[in-house]
Parts: sequence; C-alpha cells; structure tokens
Amino acid sequence: MFPLPAALQPVRVQATMAKIISVANQKGGVAKTTTTVNLGAALAEARQRVLLIDLDPQAHLALSLGVNPDDLTASTFDVLTNPRFEIGAITIPVGDGLTLAPADINLSVAEQRLGGTIGREQVLRDKLRAVQADYDYILIDCPPSLGVLTVNALTASESVIIPVQAHYLSMKGMQLLMETIELVREKLNPGLGILGILITMVDVRTRVSNQAVAALRDMFGDKVFRAMIRQNTKVIEASATGRPVLETARTSPPAQAYRQLAREVLHGQEAGL
Repeated sequence: MFPLPAALQPVRVQATMAKIISVANQKGGVAKTTTTVNLGAALAEARQRVLLIDLDPQAHLALSLGVNPDDLTASTFDVLTNPRFEIGAITIPVGDGLTLAPADINLSVAEQRLGGTIGREQVLRDKLRAVQADYDYILIDCPPSLGVLTVNALTASESVIIPVQAHYLSMKGMQLLMETIELVREKLNPGLGILGILITMVDVRTRVSNQAVAALRDMFGDKVFRAMIRQNTKVIEASATGRPVLETARTSPPAQAYRQLAREVLHGQEAGL
C-alpha cells in the first residue's frame, strides 16, 4: 500500500496542556483562597478554561464559589486516596469557563491515609495528567501548612504564586516556604519556579503596610507582581455570596487588581528563583 502524499496526510493536532499553578503560603489568612477564586475568575473572563482545585480541608474554595462541602458525595480526598478515582468525577462547573474540584473535611485525614503510599508526593501530578489537556490553567489552593498535601501541589505544578500579607511577620514566614519549594525542586520537580509574589491585604493608610510593601519590592524585585490587593470590604461581601468579586463588584478596586494579576500571569514571564 502506497503512503499518502504529505498534503493528504491526516493532521495531528497536539492539545495544549494546562499551566498548573499552586497558590501557596504556610501562613493562614493571607488571601490564598481569595486569590485562587478571583484570579481564576479573571482568567476565565479572559476566555481561558480554568480548573480550580481545593486541597484545603477547610473547603473555603468551595464555599467561596457557592458550593456546600457537606452536600458533596466525593471530593479531592477521594481523588488522592483512591487509585481508581479520577479527578473528572468530582468537577463542578461554577461559572463560564470556570470549574471546581472541591474539598471537604475528609481531606483532613488524607495525609495519614497517604502515609504508607509509595510515591505519595506525586499522586496529584499523576491524576492531573488525565485532565490537563482540557484546561488552559489549573490553580491549586493549598492548605496553610507544608505537609504532604502542599508537597503534592508543588510536585504537580510548574510554578507557584505566593500571596503575602503586607506585614513584617508575613515576610518573616516566607523563608520556610522558599526552603520547601527548593527541596521539592531538588527532589521531585526540577521545573518548579516562582511565578510571582502577590502582596495582599494592603492598607495604604498605614505606614507599617507601606513599609512592608516597599521592603518586599526591595527584597524580591521583579519577582513581586505589579498587581497589589488592597483591603476592601467588597472581597468579603463577595465571598459571603459565594461568587467572585469580579461578578459582585465588577468595577471595584479588588476586581480591577485581580484582572491586572491575570494579565501578568497571561503575558508575564516566570520569575524563577
């Protein structure tokens, strides 16, 4: 049988693979979940297909998107602890171009369940391969710790966004996260990089907050995103309604700031430490 001429050969279109980004900081209360929700919404607004993955047993990501974790029949816990459970089985559409893989309280015992599993740090990475071609971006909301769940997220990701509150103590706590990222890069994921540091909860009326912003930009230079999230009640009100602030207060300062962050993610280059 003669081969077909090149012009008549079937065209093989290679699917683009989603960029996987962890939103991580072992310190709580720095707007990790808020950033995951609203960056995801801003990327979806820019016509990107976005999957949000909740790895926090508190399930704040689900609650911030109007999903009650008590009503779930399965969650990221099942994906991580059941070899036959695929991530596509738990995804929920939560907006135009926006999909959620929710968590529930069962995730709090996932670390114990994964304790004796061979390759336990790579479970999420392996599960994401089945859906990576279905999305443009996958954002992972990490728990406020540096345990097995966060290491799973970092191992699966190509980069990390680090939300940091504009406060001296938040800056001090970053060193441990940086060490963990470096360890994961050495042992599990050589391609892992820092996409950027996002300054959050900025109160421009106070000298302490402004000094912290200046110190972060001086310390990390262009690794700090230009976008900066100021304190604003619109974000709290949006979370209470289970919707992104880009929907509830479209022209508000935080909505505009998250759109700017999305532009930087879409068009900026990885900083890489």
